[in-house]
Amino acid sequence: MTISKGFRYGLAGLAAAVALSAGPAFAQDTEAAAEAASTVASPDVQYIFNTLLFLIGGFLVMWMAAGFAMLEAGLVRSKNVSMQSLKNIALYSIAGIMYWLVGYNLMYTGVDGGYMGSFGTYAFDPVGGDALDVGYSTASDWFFQMVFVATAASIVSGTVAERMKLWPFLIFVVVLTGFIYPIAGSWQWGGGWLSEMGFSDFAGSTLVHSVGGWAALAGALLVGARAGKYEGGKINPMVGSSIPLATLGTFILWLGWFGFNGASQLAMGTISDVTDVSRIFANTNLAAAAGVVVTIILLQVLYKKVDVTMVLNGALAGLVSITAEPLAPAVWQALLIGAVGGAIVVFTVPLLDKLKIDDVVGAIPVHLFAGIWGTLIVPFSNADTSYSTQLVGIVAYGVFTLVVSFVVWFILKAIMGIRVSAEDEMIGLDKAETGVEAYPEFSRG
Repeated sequence: MTISKGFRYGLAGLAAAVALSAGPAFAQDTEAAAEAASTVASPDVQYIFNTLLFLIGGFLVMWMAAGFAMLEAGLVRSKNVSMQSLKNIALYSIAGIMYWLVGYNLMYTGVDGGYMGSFGTYAFDPVGGDALDVGYSTASDWFFQMVFVATAASIVSGTVAERMKLWPFLIFVVVLTGFIYPIAGSWQWGGGWLSEMGFSDFAGSTLVHSVGGWAALAGALLVGARAGKYEGGKINPMVGSSIPLATLGTFILWLGWFGFNGASQLAMGTISDVTDVSRIFANTNLAAAAGVVVTIILLQVLYKKVDVTMVLNGALAGLVSITAEPLAPAVWQALLIGAVGGAIVVFTVPLLDKLKIDDVVGAIPVHLFAGIWGTLIVPFSNADTSYSTQLVGIVAYGVFTLVVSFVVWFILKAIMGIRVSAEDEMIGLDKAETGVEAYPEFSRG
């Protein structure tokens, strides 16, 4: 039952009057209690604010889909921009349907300390209904969780760009968003076995970013490098189509990350909750900034030139690194965590090239390697966690996602092929796969 504001304040006034007649000490205690009670929101108000947090966070993370699309469109060559745009809007849509069809229940329903939930579609509240017992609208929760799934799929899209067929990629997205990601997510966020162990990943450095990174790595290994990338025993740069577009995509992702991390507080109905959300925002921003600055300094020292694409990824690596624990760190800890993320990009991008693993947008260093770092360092600021448990979680997610993704990619390769022909790769996937060129005036001379 909800008590009206007027009745609640009337009780507070009556208590104050009784307190004054009972003596000054009692009056002070009762006035303090009445003041504290007046700041506690009713269950329906908390329900509204919690739901609002999920919705605001959800559409900010949904906006990250635009960020990934712009980043990838800017970092691929002009002849493949339409293809990347198509893949990003398609994967977001597939993620939404699959997460309603099977994903949410697999991740959250009936996990009970185990390894996966149950099969079935997800049911929202009835029209005009409420879920005061859980404290937020179930539809808002589903929407917020769903946009995280699309983020994991976007990571794969950029890594295997410019040489993978459209339909095998989309089929893999169906499996990733409907089964691989939800099952892995159930281990921690669904109350599964890793949650029981005490593993901690606040907003998804591993559950979202490393899972996407492992899936991308499996795809990159099976599809191979782009034609000409490593010919002649050297690394041949393949310059992207638009640095301004990639920069815009990075800023969009940076903005969306406030919803990604901030709304993972999962509540905004109390003063302490909204204070923590603000702290998460600040730490998230500081980590990204540190990633940028350290990347710039290291590039200047090591190469005497500052590659803007590496700096953009330095920002994203800082964001990924702080995602596993954006609330607990002090300012200097958030800066350090983000700074190491930036350094990881500088040192691991050349490492992948030495191994001849062709990652078009640098998603593996940013999302996989920085995600591992961010998850492993959680106990540095959160005393309730342990390095050994964090390591168990990192290894478990890595083995599961890499093996299952590799099997799915391998089956797709055997059945229908995952790589376009040499001719199609040469003319570009815009012509070969979509029939719509992003920049037709250039290709026509």
